[in-house]
Amino acid sequence: MSGLAAQAEELDVSEDEKETFAQRGRAPEAVFCSTLSEPLDWQNTTLVSTGAAEAVRAMEAEATRPLVLSGSLSLGHSLMGVALVDRFRVVLFPVITGRTGLERVWEQFEPFSLELLAARTFEGGLQLLEYAPAHLERPPGTAWGRGAADGF
Repeated sequence: MSGLAAQAEELDVSEDEKETFAQRGRAPEAVFCSTLSEPLDWQNTTLVSTGAAEAVRAMEAEATRPLVLSGSLSLGHSLMGVALVDRFRVVLFPVITGRTGLERVWEQFEPFSLELLAARTFEGGLQLLEYAPAHLERPPGTAWGRGAADGF
């Protein structure tokens, strides 16, 4: 056993959670990277070095479960740019740390709204929020066609 499943064995988690980690460890994965070469050290892993959008479209056509992107802001941006993102799962941590972050996540995109599909609160106040992106005619808080804040 390796990776996430092995780490779960060392954590104080339920048997159901351990099985969830094990299932995820057995699931096929893709690594999108232009600097790695095959063979990869990870089981059930495919390397995609070019054509991310085409690769994701092919994966969607064959997938029996939803595809999940984890850990790559630049890949997320490129997939959003070609309308291949249909859900956002955001984990909200109830902590204010002050001024942090180097990059504004959504700065390069035209405004879009998010429709809340599901929300779950965990012990300690963490929240998992699931949204679907939707077209937005104008930025929130702006007058139609003027760009000025409504009533402020």
